[in-house]
Amino acid sequence: MDYEKIAKEVLLTEAKELTNAADAISSFDLDTAIELIMNSKGKLIVTGVGKSGLVGGKIAATLASTGTSSFFLHPTEAMHGDLGMIGKDDLVLGISYSGESEELIQLLPHLKRFDIPLIAMASRKESTLAKYSDCFLDISVTKEACPLDTAPTSSTTLTMAMGDVLAVCLMKKRDFQKEDFASFHPGGSLGKRLFVKVDDLLRKENLPVVSRETLLKDAIVTMSEGRLGNVIILDNDGKISSVLSDGDLRRALLSSEFSLDCNVEDISTKNPKRINNKNLLASDALKIIEDYKIQLLIVTDDDDKLVGVLHIHDLIEAGIK
Repeated sequence: MDYEKIAKEVLLTEAKELTNAADAISSFDLDTAIELIMNSKGKLIVTGVGKSGLVGGKIAATLASTGTSSFFLHPTEAMHGDLGMIGKDDLVLGISYSGESEELIQLLPHLKRFDIPLIAMASRKESTLAKYSDCFLDISVTKEACPLDTAPTSSTTLTMAMGDVLAVCLMKKRDFQKEDFASFHPGGSLGKRLFVKVDDLLRKENLPVVSRETLLKDAIVTMSEGRLGNVIILDNDGKISSVLSDGDLRRALLSSEFSLDCNVEDISTKNPKRINNKNLLASDALKIIEDYKIQLLIVTDDDDKLVGVLHIHDLIEAGIK
């Protein structure tokens, strides 16, 4: 069995149907659909049965995450009490390839009774669903990818793509930005990049801090206790003087003049990289750490006094990328 050949045929068949729809998009009531959704004061309820219902659930989720208040409602459940979930300011997106799904058709008179606008996704403009609708989006295909040309394959792919068309058009219409997207996904990686700030991850207590006159051997003890691989050295005014990293220590060990009794400042890095904005996005702080190839970013106030430190491990553990 040549599975690669079969896979290629499936993908090309479905791709062709998407291309056909793209070529015919000017005949769709897309403008009307977008305006209906934009002008609605309520929610967009997506409904459908079987495979159309499964695709409808995905479409509703995509819309909801991109700024359009939306949820999926099964037509059977609607007819058995959940019709009350549809408010007078809402509108409905009905999905049925044939346009004749019995459960969905039974719902249509009730929608019209309450003057609920209806957007139809179906394969025939002469179908019952289309005739009840205020606008029609054509999801007809010439060939299913199924070898029997029966199982919904190309048609469900096109239907899902049409849902994406609606979502993207609405995003463009609203000038929906990644900050808006992140507000709907605060727990996701994008949300973390856009909302988590340095102050949220800042270490402020029990920091490994020594004075400029501290002996190296004592500073090493402080470094070990601090578990940050660094020691921060402050001057007499409490301002940042330098930093001793484990890298600085390893390089000093290679010197023939190395002594544990020298001042820690003698082998430390002068004028270390630091920021004075604890409200900086954590993702921007990570970029600074990566650009300067450091592990520890010092955060100060406007007087260059220590506020806290941000370690690269804290960023990684928080899922900042």
